[in-house]
Amino acid sequence: MDLKIELVLLVLSGLFFFSILAGKASSKYGVPALLLFLAVGMLSGSDGLGIQFENIHAAKNIGTIALCIILFSGGLDTSFKEVRPIVAQGVILATLGVFLTALITGIAIWWIFGLTLKSAGIGVLSSLLLASTMSSTDSASVFSILRSKGLHLKNNLRPMLELESGSNDPMAYVLVVTLIDLINLNYTPNYWFVAGTLLLQLSIGALLGYLLGKLSVQIINRIKIGNDSLYPILVFTFCIFIYSAVYFFKGNGFLAVYIAGLVIGNSKFVHKRSSLNFFDGLAWMFQLIMFLTLGLLVNPHELLPIAVPGLIISFLMIFVSRPLTVFLCLLPFRKMPARDKVYVSWVGLRGAVPIIFAIFPLVENVHHSRLIFNIVFFCTLISLVVQGTSLPMIARWLNLAEKPRVLKKLVNFDVDISDEIKSVTCEIEITSTILKHGSHLMDLPLPDNTLVVMVKREDKYFVPTGKTALVEKDKLLIITDNHDDLVKIVDTFKTGEIGEVT
Repeated sequence: MDLKIELVLLVLSGLFFFSILAGKASSKYGVPALLLFLAVGMLSGSDGLGIQFENIHAAKNIGTIALCIILFSGGLDTSFKEVRPIVAQGVILATLGVFLTALITGIAIWWIFGLTLKSAGIGVLSSLLLASTMSSTDSASVFSILRSKGLHLKNNLRPMLELESGSNDPMAYVLVVTLIDLINLNYTPNYWFVAGTLLLQLSIGALLGYLLGKLSVQIINRIKIGNDSLYPILVFTFCIFIYSAVYFFKGNGFLAVYIAGLVIGNSKFVHKRSSLNFFDGLAWMFQLIMFLTLGLLVNPHELLPIAVPGLIISFLMIFVSRPLTVFLCLLPFRKMPARDKVYVSWVGLRGAVPIIFAIFPLVENVHHSRLIFNIVFFCTLISLVVQGTSLPMIARWLNLAEKPRVLKKLVNFDVDISDEIKSVTCEIEITSTILKHGSHLMDLPLPDNTLVVMVKREDKYFVPTGKTALVEKDKLLIITDNHDDLVKIVDTFKTGEIGEVT
């Protein structure tokens, strides 16, 4: 029986709503959003509410599109200035680190299966394929937790982890696709040829991503579109064009869109702020779609038989292969403290990407593909529970977390100023204590280069002058070019101890 489109949309809207609530719970309680999104999908699937979804090809296509957009959005939000000091460490972890993780974990998995699932007959190549699907890390869950708890990492760890997690998926993708081909061809390959092909794909992807990113910026700035709302759509068009074009040039499209996002995001172009906000929302929407799809695809009852090898593999990756890989890759950087390396090791968080890669063997009908998918899904859940929930705690335990003085987001003023304009905004509320020192705007102890640009009184807004009389509960929109001055102003108004701010 064909489902009515209205019923499909009703179910989809319900799933989206509960997933958004799950995301809110993630920010409040520090639980990885991915874990909650997957839970919604699993509870709605065949073992839960009974929604049947077995279209593996559709799941792969959804995952590919989502990953493309998420990587592009990650590139847009990454600052060259922040990653430049740690670019070498990040690139090594994203390339050699992924390869070593796959190799070490793959050999260990082959040994573990020999002890726990000998009857399955898992070979070395299948073990390496399983390890390769889990060889990249997830950044979205990591930093959503850190931001929700107000934690900031010392010693440039945040940009290093962002660079690694944003750029290591292409290497894992190449390994997965290559191993699938080797298994299906069923012959001894020329490993030098395979290594050369892998390097060529990454090189083509990086080069075309950079060039097409530069070209995109030129076109965006030169083309004249009458409707300003179409500029974010234009950026989205370049995103999907770059991925698909690089595919036909035999390059790695995922690496290309990430680098193109880096180039575009660090360039000046028309309506940049609206485009960045558009992609931020778009990336979250596709994460929702992707997580729900993956949750619907799994059958929870199939995870029980592989619980023992799944647990062993999970803790092996968390406590052995990831730390060993990180310390080997960062061995040349002797000035990097050991505690930093320990934390980088702990942030080997598995997320949606390994599950997407685990769909590829299912699509290609690789032997043991369902076992591989279930193991990957199980290991991802363990990683999210063990590592995802403990990231803030481990950061504090290693004394790598700091809580800087940050300003709250604007609530009463819907104002957005471009990052290219070096200014900071905040809002404050007038209290009776403040009014004791004078009721006019000129009586406020504001430092130089600081202005009150707007006042909200009840439901009305107006631009003040120095002689404007202020009343209790007025909201002031303040702008300055010095972040520290603004923090001092906010602290001063909170305490009510009005003095000259210098």
